[in-house]
Amino acid sequence: MSAPGLMLCDDLIFFSRVSGTARAAGLAVRMVRTAADLLAAARATTPGGVILDVHNPGLDLPALLADLKAVCDPAPRVIAYGSHVEPDVLRAARQAGCDRVMPRSQFVTELDAKIGEWLGANA
Repeated sequence: MSAPGLMLCDDLIFFSRVSGTARAAGLAVRMVRTAADLLAAARATTPGGVILDVHNPGLDLPALLADLKAVCDPAPRVIAYGSHVEPDVLRAARQAGCDRVMPRSQFVTELDAKIGEWLGANA
């Protein structure tokens, strides 16, 4: 089994969907609710991948990505999703350095096929 992934979100129901898909693929993902929690978990064990909701309250994405790269060697793949009605937020996530950014609806559509890639199992 690859290193567990981390998911920064505050939606337990949506996390359950993602974690169930990961589990079915033989992977593990842990939910964290804050950027500080994400960094603490990443320091403990470099994650196989990071999934994050760009609408997480108080998220400073450029700072988080820089800190994540500083604590993880190698830096994990970062997959971001957010609302399709806020393309500027999604564009900012791309510019900040996320490896993949998509609307939440696309994330859900691709979840089954791509979870292994997102969590580093197929990287």
